[in-house]
Amino acid sequence: MKNHEVLDLIQEITRNDGTTYMEIGNMVMNGRAELAAERGFIKQVRILQLNIPHSIHVENYQQYINENFEIPDESMDHWEEWTKTPDMQAEVDLILKENHVG
Repeated sequence: MKNHEVLDLIQEITRNDGTTYMEIGNMVMNGRAELAAERGFIKQVRILQLNIPHSIHVENYQQYINENFEIPDESMDHWEEWTKTPDMQAEVDLILKENHVG
């Protein structure tokens, strides 16, 4: 694994073109998204739910994120949207459903 991030919140990210997407993250990633918004890389980020239950779907998605992505440091010069395989998008959809979001 590249890192060991624990994902425990759901956030809505608004791209600069006005479209939005839901992401499962944590407070560190939310802070980076806030910084990205301040720098104009994205329009905004909002936390929709904190402390989500750590279901098997969260565990599966968390493992995928930890193996494939790294949380940027404060010197980031762009916003990297975490791309999802169809299987991982299905996991995110189930996490949203479990938490009555979306």
